[in-house]
Amino acid sequence: MNGVVASLYTGAVAGAALGSVNQATLEAGRGIIGDRYHLGEGTFSAKLAGKPDFEITLIEQEEVDRFNCEQGLSLDAGALRRNVVTRDVRLNDLVGIRFRVGKAILEGIRLCEPCARLAGLVDPRVLPALVHRAGLRARIVSGGVIYPGDDITAA
Repeated sequence: MNGVVASLYTGAVAGAALGSVNQATLEAGRGIIGDRYHLGEGTFSAKLAGKPDFEITLIEQEEVDRFNCEQGLSLDAGALRRNVVTRDVRLNDLVGIRFRVGKAILEGIRLCEPCARLAGLVDPRVLPALVHRAGLRARIVSGGVIYPGDDITAA
């Protein structure tokens, strides 16, 4: 596995658009510093309390491009509300696997399936079009600062 971080996104407020960032500081067991879930302000913060599912989410740029092409859209990857946009790595294969993003170590927990909330914020077509393609939820095993261009490799 040899992928790369294409871009990074965070948002401090539930429901607000995610903004592109030049770096993200990952804190093990807590998430991305400054992000809504790290702050306990995410839409699903209460539902995910005590679970590592909220720490960080990833999506493949290739799936964003495919979705846009099939739907005739031009959404920015951040519109799909995932923190880390990747290239050249199959995220579905990382469930239950530890992997390195830059100097941080993550562990894939489960697929990050599209939900009604995402469909309402983005477009209803995300539900059928992105099932099993909307990314990965991961826990942060070992934190650190990550950047676009960082390698994604086996831990």
